[in-house]
Amino acid sequence: MAFTSSLAELHVVLVEPSSAQAHLVSRMLKNQGVGQIESCHSKAEALAALARVDAGWIVVSSLYLPDGAGTELVTAMRADPFLEAVPFILVSSETRPQVLEPVRQAGACSILAKPFNEQQLSRALFAAADYLNPPSDIDTAEMEQLRVLVVDDSLASRRHLRRLLEELGISRITEAENGREAVECLQGTMVDLVITDYNMPEMDGRELTEYIRTQSWQSAVPVLMVTSEQNRGRLAAVEKAGVSAICDKPFEATSIRQLIAQAVLS
Repeated sequence: MAFTSSLAELHVVLVEPSSAQAHLVSRMLKNQGVGQIESCHSKAEALAALARVDAGWIVVSSLYLPDGAGTELVTAMRADPFLEAVPFILVSSETRPQVLEPVRQAGACSILAKPFNEQQLSRALFAAADYLNPPSDIDTAEMEQLRVLVVDDSLASRRHLRRLLEELGISRITEAENGREAVECLQGTMVDLVITDYNMPEMDGRELTEYIRTQSWQSAVPVLMVTSEQNRGRLAAVEKAGVSAICDKPFEATSIRQLIAQAVLS
């Protein structure tokens, strides 16, 4: 894992088919002090560029590319052991949840809505940089003792969360693909924290939370929900079911680290 202490140490692979838009974003990146920028016009060019670079790069990509989509690019990155931990920022004017969902599930750092300003870009860059910096203010000795159950039907999301947990010093991690698998796990395995998605087959995050609070012998275990669900009524039902905290996808690494620390160490 690469260490960065400022945006000057960041290297960006910018994937943008429009020359005018690429010039604009490059200028904004330079204004933010980004150390190195490599511009690409397609998914294939981006993957070729990433194959040449060392660790410490991030990807800033448009959604619609001439040879595919940004969703396909991030999916290919997450399937490659060399690229799966590279931070990914999507830039798009797209708002349809069904289009953006694959990017959220793949563990994007941020989704920047067009048009965006330099302040918004700066926030996204710092969020990406945070993924490259293991935390220094958390007691890893305490974290090493934690037993965490990660529940998500997306393999990419589970891998993304596992990387963040391992950076915190947590190695005792169990994974489940849905709430029903999680219930089976909880019946025989003691855990200190459950991190779950909302939308899952078999049994969703709300139903899992309700089971934990009303039927499990581990009814007091903290439950952190990490979800792209935007329906306020559904989220209110989750809160009523007894979830400890809710974190939006895509999430910033600092935010989820703080929520984990608060949930299990407070």
